Amino acid sequence: MKRVNIKCPYCGSRALLRSASVVYGKRAADPSAPYYVCAHFPACDSYVAAHRRTCLPMGTLANGPLRRKRIQAHAAFNRLWENGLMSKKQAYLWLQAKLDLPEQETHIGRFSEFRCEQVIRLCGSFFTTGKRAA
Repeated sequence: MKRVNIKCPYCGSRALLRSASVVYGKRAADPSAPYYVCAHFPACDSYVAAHRRTCLPMGTLANGPLRRKRIQAHAAFNRLWENGLMSKKQAYLWLQAKLDLPEQETHIGRFSEFRCEQVIRLCGSFFTTGKRAA
């Protein structure tokens, strides 16, 4: 397992690898799941989940508003492939093309609030304009 050095984009502190129970307490679905958490948590409310096997972060540290925006973007995006309109791979290729991003940068867990808004708008347009949003 490789730990990485991550700085909090909000306060500049180091992020520490901790268990989900640090963030969610007894509400944690999986208390042992790894998370990178700002060293000033909970005063600085930024964290990101990590892959269990590699301990690599699943995205960038995010505060509450950005986490909520990413959840909304994922929900909008997931409708594309969960409804069988396209495969998950096809959905990511579509999103990559629409946002004009390279594959390695097309991950909602790395997106800003602005980019998440774009995803929400594009995915909404996909369903309302005959499946071909501009």
